[in-house]
This record gives sequence, C-alpha cells and structure tokens, in this order.
Amino acid sequence: MHEVNENTVQPQPRFFVTPGHGERLLPEMRYSQAVRVGDRVEISGQGGWADDLPFPTFPEDLEAEIVQTFENVGKALAGAGATWRDVISVESYHVPETPGFIGETHGRVMVEQFRKHMGDRAPIWTELGVPALGAPGMRVEIKVTAIAKSSRV
Repeated sequence: MHEVNENTVQPQPRFFVTPGHGERLLPEMRYSQAVRVGDRVEISGQGGWADDLPFPTFPEDLEAEIVQTFENVGKALAGAGATWRDVISVESYHVPETPGFIGETHGRVMVEQFRKHMGDRAPIWTELGVPALGAPGMRVEIKVTAIAKSSRV
C-alpha cells in the first residue's frame, strides 16, 4: 500500500556547487557537489583536495588527506544548508594501504573525524576498499546524506 495525496507539492531538487575546485570543474566534469530536496541533502563524493593547490593535488600524508576530505564534505554540506551534525549516512571509499585490508590509518582517522565533526551522533557508515578513485593519487572519498532543517537555506 502507498499513500496518495494529490494536494502535496513535491519539493524540487536544488543543486549546489562549492566555491573553488567545484566551480572550476563544473564546466568540464558536469556535476554538482550537493543536491537538496526538501530537508534531504546528498553530496557527491568529496576528496582531500585543497583549493589553494592545482587539481588534482592531494596531501602526501594519508591522515592529512582524510582530514581535508572531511573539511571538503563540510563545505559541500554548508552550501546546501546542512552540517556534519545533520548527517545520517556516510559512505567512504578507500584505496587500501596494503592488499586485502583498508588499513589502520583509514579507520582510526575516520573515527577521530566523526567524533570531531559529529560529537555523539552516530550515522550509519559503509566503508569500502577500492582499487582506485576518480583522480590520480586520491586515496579517500566520502559521500554523505543529511536531513537538515528547512530554515537553513
């Protein structure tokens, strides 16, 4: 059974592009960093790039790359009126440190960043090891879904 309510107006998707690399890559890559439909916000996978370096440039240190990835996720969320504290689902993709195991650094730093950005909030999380990501040298990518208050945007 499903609900039918002809008087309900469906919210329209609103797309957001983050300043910096998001704006520069939009004409070439043809994607947005976030979409908001009503209170639901989804972001495309974000990596550990820094806007002050040419794309794609990632930190040599894996921990620094993961930290920067969390910062970039925060920027994408903010553009659509959400924060890390609104996140309900996280999907993270990792190029393993060694064959067959994502690695201690990936898991440890991810959990440290969850605590830093979300406090006691514990969204669902899927962590996947992959052979490669969307840019040379990229070792982590994070995609999230959030439910944010309508008044923020």
